[in-house]
Amino acid sequence: MTTSGTDGPHEALKHAVMSLTGNTTAEKGGNASVAQANQLMNKSVYDRWALTEDNNPYVPPVVFIIIFIVGLIGNGTLIVSVLANKVMRNVPNILIVSLSMGDFLLILVAVPISATYFTFENWPYGQAACSLFEFMMTLSLGVSVFTLCALSADRYVAIVNPMAKMTGRTQRTTVAIAVGIWILSTLLAIPDAVFSTILTIEENNTINTYCLHYPIRLHPTYPRIFHASRLVVYLILPMLFIAFFYIMMARVLVQSNELMPVETKTAHSNHQRQMDARKKVARVVLSFVIIFIICWLPRHIYLMWFYFTEEEFNDFWLVFKIVGFCLTFVNSCVNPFALYFLSGHFRKYYNRYLFCLCRQKRYSAFEPSSTMQQFNSTAGRRVSNTRMSVVNSQC
Repeated sequence: MTTSGTDGPHEALKHAVMSLTGNTTAEKGGNASVAQANQLMNKSVYDRWALTEDNNPYVPPVVFIIIFIVGLIGNGTLIVSVLANKVMRNVPNILIVSLSMGDFLLILVAVPISATYFTFENWPYGQAACSLFEFMMTLSLGVSVFTLCALSADRYVAIVNPMAKMTGRTQRTTVAIAVGIWILSTLLAIPDAVFSTILTIEENNTINTYCLHYPIRLHPTYPRIFHASRLVVYLILPMLFIAFFYIMMARVLVQSNELMPVETKTAHSNHQRQMDARKKVARVVLSFVIIFIICWLPRHIYLMWFYFTEEEFNDFWLVFKIVGFCLTFVNSCVNPFALYFLSGHFRKYYNRYLFCLCRQKRYSAFEPSSTMQQFNSTAGRRVSNTRMSVVNSQC
């Protein structure tokens, strides 16, 4: 994509914008068309992820390469850890896998496109890739934020009823919720795929191509409504929803400590162990929420500033835009790290699948094995042989 460092492509884009908006502004006179063209030209170009000539265009692609490798490995390991081990398939982990699948797809599809878009002077793909890119960005955002809402509600229920057991019905309900989140996120992402468009401009025998997430003729009404709605649907309302459940959780925990009934030592110990486990998962979910806010808030701030103010686009906002855009992808690869440091169960399976720290002992077909069958009796110590090969995993 051509960036803001040269005048030629900007002049070409300005002429193209004027031709696109001429019909709608002709009755207002030529000056209105020129002013609108200048505004649209600036907004459209600067809203892309290009860098100026004064910046290093290779820094973001390097960051994207790191995100791509780390994100695919981390999320892939998380998904395998849960799906390959039945003991890991509980309610929060099912939702976490759904969240991780959305991140995995986003990194697989959108990160390579973003890296090349930063590197090349033009959009190197066609309309289909442009639509797919915008669609995947919104789809992953929806899956992330709505799954966090579901996890927060689940943790509240778990804190209120800490002795509840996992049942097949609960698992099916959780899977249905995850599927519903994907369907809702897909529906909300469809407008991005529909309205995204390719703008091709030919000027002085040079063809410049841009991927825009809305047609220029819809500026400025559509992007303002779109991004304001996006802020409410994907950030403000979900954070209020999550805050409500965490406030209710804190209230329940305080009341449970103040009104602890007289119980047997064993019953109290079991109850406390269940509560501690559920509070630990609640802390993991809260860490996901904090990471999400840190990674997505800068992008929302930039878009609100960009579409609702007329301030000059300067180096500060250029850097802010790039950092915010990169952080949206960072959000898709840091959750596995949070799980590794906060959850002993996930850490064990990460070590097994990712770091190969599982110590294994293989017994041959006719090798005596004291590990397989060994016991002491009054008659003495008996060690039996086995004709089966066994791998004794100590992970």
